[in-house]
Amino acid sequence: MTQSMDVALQAFAPALPLAVALSGGADSTALLLACARRWPGQVLAIHVHHGLQAAADGFEQHCVALCGQLGVPLRVQRLDARPAPGQSPEDAARQARYQALTAVALEDHVLGAIQSIAIAQHADDQVETLLLALSRGAGVAGLAAMPAQWERGGLVWHRPLLQVAASDVRQWLKAQGQAWVEDPTNRDERYTRNRIRAQLLPILESAFPSFRETFARSAANAAQAAELLQELAQQDLLQVGQPPEIKALQMLSRARQANVLRHWLRHTHLTTPTAAQLSELQNQISACSTRGHQIRIKVGSGFVVRSGAMIDWLKA
Repeated sequence: MTQSMDVALQAFAPALPLAVALSGGADSTALLLACARRWPGQVLAIHVHHGLQAAADGFEQHCVALCGQLGVPLRVQRLDARPAPGQSPEDAARQARYQALTAVALEDHVLGAIQSIAIAQHADDQVETLLLALSRGAGVAGLAAMPAQWERGGLVWHRPLLQVAASDVRQWLKAQGQAWVEDPTNRDERYTRNRIRAQLLPILESAFPSFRETFARSAANAAQAAELLQELAQQDLLQVGQPPEIKALQMLSRARQANVLRHWLRHTHLTTPTAAQLSELQNQISACSTRGHQIRIKVGSGFVVRSGAMIDWLKA
């Protein structure tokens, strides 16, 4: 079963002081209200003004009023979240938002050094994320969806509502008599996530009433598998070396070879190969039996090339 708001909030025990990402919508309004009541004087609200729609000023006004009502300090961070060429608006906004939240949280505040940041994503968001990953043909790391807790930028990030259904968040908020702001873009079905929310989730609710719980279990299983694959990749990387030796790579099974190559590129060079690029790279490694065999595969903003007995990634 999904958790109730009260159960989820009672289990939430972050290091304080705590920052709460506040958009002004129902989910973040509920999270801030609960945290401000539980830890008075220990909570900072951060509102990221994306500047992408006319309603953004209304979100900010709601956040100012809410924080004034709760006696919570508020920081508003304005940013330009326009997507780069080839980048989706959702990805651009998400990346800019995390960067802004981190920057504000690490500033000096009257509360002292912020230790944790809470984000109000819930069980329905988790399902949407998993469905998006499936639609892209993601591996186990992608199917793990969103973690409930992780570390990034010197902060501990939390999603305390990840096991709470969206409808339960709103019911709880209504019971508190607290208003929120509806984001008009949430009804815009040009966005894939909104189409999932409007069209797929009602069908899943009807056909599989416990889909939130079962999807969450699948995501947890994928997360466990991803952790094991990462441990195996770390062990294999010690054997093949950095940069990896071609002969050592050829000794691995194709699955382990793909796993260690993906890990090496992602963690050493901060780039991720497509399935086609990785397959071609493996084919070239397998065929590499003479000194004159050249390897040059485009990956991200650079190339994987042969360098003597090894392969390396070079920025273009």
